[in-house]
This record gives sequence, C-alpha cells and structure tokens, in this order.
Amino acid sequence: MDHRPLGRTGIKVSPLCLGAMMFGTWGNADHDESIRIIHRALDAGINFIDTADVYSAGESEEIVGKALGQVDRDRVVLATKVHGSMGDDPNMSGNSRRWIVSECDSSLRRLGTDWIDLYQIHRPDPTVAIDETIGALTDLVRAGKIRAFGCSTFPAYQIVESHWVAERRGFERFATEQPPYSMLTRGIEADVLPVCQSYGMGVIPWSPLGGGWLSGKFGTGKENTSRRSARLPDRYDLDRPGNRHKLEAVDALQSVADDLGVTLVELAVAWTLAHPAVTSPIIGPRTMEQLESQLGAPEVVLDGGVLDRIDEIVPPGTNFDTSDAGWQAPSLTDRNLRRRRSPA
Repeated sequence: MDHRPLGRTGIKVSPLCLGAMMFGTWGNADHDESIRIIHRALDAGINFIDTADVYSAGESEEIVGKALGQVDRDRVVLATKVHGSMGDDPNMSGNSRRWIVSECDSSLRRLGTDWIDLYQIHRPDPTVAIDETIGALTDLVRAGKIRAFGCSTFPAYQIVESHWVAERRGFERFATEQPPYSMLTRGIEADVLPVCQSYGMGVIPWSPLGGGWLSGKFGTGKENTSRRSARLPDRYDLDRPGNRHKLEAVDALQSVADDLGVTLVELAVAWTLAHPAVTSPIIGPRTMEQLESQLGAPEVVLDGGVLDRIDEIVPPGTNFDTSDAGWQAPSLTDRNLRRRRSPA
C-alpha cells in the first residue's frame, strides 16, 4: 500500500486504518482470533491502528497491546482516544486535564507501550474549556507520552476555535479529525472537510460502510443477517420510511458496484478514500472475512463518471437518517460540492 502523510505531522500512514472497536466483548471476544486479524492487516501493508479506551471497557486496547507486543512496534502508527466514561466516578470521563492525563497513563499501560502516536479526543465536551483540553494534550506531547493529538466528530466551528486557542496560547494543535463519513453520510463535505484542508489536518473517517448499510447485507430481496440490526433495531427497521429511502439508495449504489465489477464494500471504502481531504478511512472488521473483503478497496479506481452517478443517488451534503423525512436534504451551496473531488 502507498503511504500518505498524516496531516502535517510528518507521519506516513497506509490508505486504510485498522479500527479495533470490534475486538473484545463488543464484537469478537476471542483474543487470539482478534490478534490474528491485526497481524493479517499488518502483513497486508496496513501500518495504522485506531482504538479507544472505551471500546469493550479497555479490552480492545489490551488486545491491540498483545498483538503489537509480537511485532516491531516502531513500524506501527498507533492511535487511541479518550473522553467516554470508564467507571462510575464522575471524573472518569470527559475532556478535563485531570482525566486526560490520568487516562493517557492507563491507555499506555493497557497498550503495553511507552508512547501513543496519535491521541484523540473522542467527542467534544461543552463543560470543559478547550484551553484546558489542548493544554493537557500539549503537556503530554512535551512529556513524550504522545507524538500528536487529534479530535473526533468535532463540528467545524469547534475545530476552528481549537486552532485559534492553540495559536493564542502557544499550544500544540489538533493534527487530525476523525469524522463519520460514507456515501450515505456526507454532511461534513460542506464544512468539516474544507476546514481540515485549510488547516492541513489529516482526516481519518469512521464508518465508511454507513453503519453496516453498505456492507452488502442490506438490499431488496436480501435476508438481513446484520448483527447490528439485532442490537439496534430502530436504526434498521424497514417499516420506517427513512430506512426505506436509505434502502433504495443502497440498491442503487449496489448497481454502481456491479457495473464496476467490485463489491459494494469495496466501492464504499474506495469512495471515501477518493476525497482529496481524506487520509485513511477506518475499517472495523470483526472477522477475518470482513477484513479480507476491504483490503482491495485502495486498488479500486473511481472515475468522474462513477462519482457523478453516486452524486445523483446521494447528493453532496446529504445525511441519511431514520426519520420519516428519510434524509437531510443538502442546501443549494452544498450542491457546489459535486465537483469537489478528483478521481482516485
């Protein structure tokens, strides 16, 4: 796999990032199998792994740590996140200096490493001043515990605010953003992606398969075998008008994939990767089969005609949801994003 710059950090990462959310009791509780999946990804050329403290209450970090203990740690770019609740204590969550500094040490211990390459704030925290958060992260960089830090699912205005604060206070700045982005969730094209490009931030999108809707398991006449739909029935209830609209879009996107001679999974990941602002989409396999199904995506070339077909099915700026409206329609200005990308 060709490597790409992770923003302006100087770090080079593979065009796919291995997400570890499904390693542990949230997904695959077999540690040995999860480790084999991680090693297979590394053998395939992926050098970028993303996890978080809250994934299976720290178990995912422990599994990743076991896997990295069996390979050359220096060859892996390791990312994890902080913010979510890790216990009943009210101070065991959020973006405060107290929690960030403490939880970073806990993540280092679970991961079995001396440093984290990319430490990310998992969600915004309106109760904490951004100065407090970035100041703590800056201190961790200067202490050598983390190499760089980023944010996840931050709106554009908060990304801009964070950069203003960093410049004013002499702090390090967010180097990356991790937003939701897929052919079915395109709202960030209007503001988040342009802001990231303006500040030279790396973008590592999560859920390029649209919460499983683009996994190939959904479609007219297909039996729904998704484990997600059993766990979150409202999100996948096809009696809801919004979900029926989404299914129509999935059927149309499947036709695009069929015409290209690729799977819908490969099309979905390749499409996310094709945006010039995107560094490395996060793939989150639970099984070896799921990993193998996504490894070929960087080789899929999408020309302008294919991208235009996808824009006709799901216009730029569209965010599908499960409401009766079916989606959030893009504004007129969002429609100018139609030509925002170049072929892969």
